[in-house]
Amino acid sequence: MGEEKPKSAGVWTAVKPFANGGASGMLATCVIQPVDMIKVRIQLGQGSATHVAKTMLREEGIGALYKGLSAGLLRQATYTTARLGSFRILTNKAVAANDGKPLPLYQKALCGLTAGAIGACVGSPADLALIRMQADATLPAAQRRNYTNAFHALYRIVADEGVLALWKGAGPTVVRAMALNMGMLASYDQSVEFFKDSLGFGEASTVVGASAVSGFFASACSLPFDYVKTQIQKMQPDATGKYPYSGSLDCAMKTLKSGGPFKFYTGFPVYCVRIAPHVMMTWIFLNQIQKLEKSIGL
Repeated sequence: MGEEKPKSAGVWTAVKPFANGGASGMLATCVIQPVDMIKVRIQLGQGSATHVAKTMLREEGIGALYKGLSAGLLRQATYTTARLGSFRILTNKAVAANDGKPLPLYQKALCGLTAGAIGACVGSPADLALIRMQADATLPAAQRRNYTNAFHALYRIVADEGVLALWKGAGPTVVRAMALNMGMLASYDQSVEFFKDSLGFGEASTVVGASAVSGFFASACSLPFDYVKTQIQKMQPDATGKYPYSGSLDCAMKTLKSGGPFKFYTGFPVYCVRIAPHVMMTWIFLNQIQKLEKSIGL
């Protein structure tokens, strides 16, 4: 019996970063889901945020704001579990290799890039299910897929389109996730060190301040990739049937040449409002979960 306790404790130590990351992401999604639902409808051209919200509540009821919640939770249970757990494992290994000293920013950024790629690969199927479920109500009745929940969506995608369809569009998603998580994860750890050690902030103000910085840099690092992805998705052929861009790299180079680097940050305030709240809520919930674990001795 004496040997079982260290073994189980070791398993929990390994699993804890993943479990905590997934739980914090799922709690954040429960809070942010209505905002995300309205965002998708705006992107689909249904009007302003106020108009979309009023129309949804009037015609579909309050439940419409949480349509696709099961897919959103599944996405966090896969994507955020993988990325936050991987990041903490990678940084712990790097700190141990660095004789326990704090990591320089570039090493944190590399860990964030790697964690973002891992998370996006794991979470891509749930992301596809989420997007389809949120957009379903905007399609004509004959074209709706009528998924009942995230697992039904995944089953139907595999049955109708094959297993590899679950990773449709995963390439741009992985690149964007790498950029977003590099900004989000590295900046949070760096900000915690700065607020706590250099400015002497307390725990609550450190977490809120660092999570706000993290949300800003997650938005700043990922928007250029999101901008290119949007341009590719909405491009139309000209009279001769030729598309304006041959691919993502061509789009990026032409955008840089015609509008300069700031062109990639068109609509940054709106984008930041979309991305930052979920990032902030994820870190705040993660901090509360860790405090709860300490209080009960986990």
